[in-house]
Amino acid sequence: MSFNDDKHLDVCQNIETGLKHCYEINPRLTDSLCALAIDNAKVAIKQQFGFAKNEHVTSAEDAQGVIDWCVTVGLERIGKINDLTLKEYVSRLEKIKGSVLRHSKDGKRSYYEFVRNFLP
Repeated sequence: MSFNDDKHLDVCQNIETGLKHCYEINPRLTDSLCALAIDNAKVAIKQQFGFAKNEHVTSAEDAQGVIDWCVTVGLERIGKINDLTLKEYVSRLEKIKGSVLRHSKDGKRSYYEFVRNFLP
């Protein structure tokens, strides 16, 4: 499924708007740290729904904003808007992580440089 065919594209945009903000308030946030934080956010949101209880979520301060944002968006949307499921939400996080990693090949904060012009 491409971004254009995604019925939950608005969820991706919502997540990415928050990531952009995290980059703007934390100059130490790099693309690799953002990708790690998204992986941790996947665990954290699963834990909110009673899954992944034995998995660890990092307490790294520079990753916390990304994790908190992703969990907040998930709690606001999963099962409440447009029939979004936990599995679909985690899939969107994975899709965004892929974009972060793709852009990271161009520099430490290249994902931010890419999205900052497209998001509010």
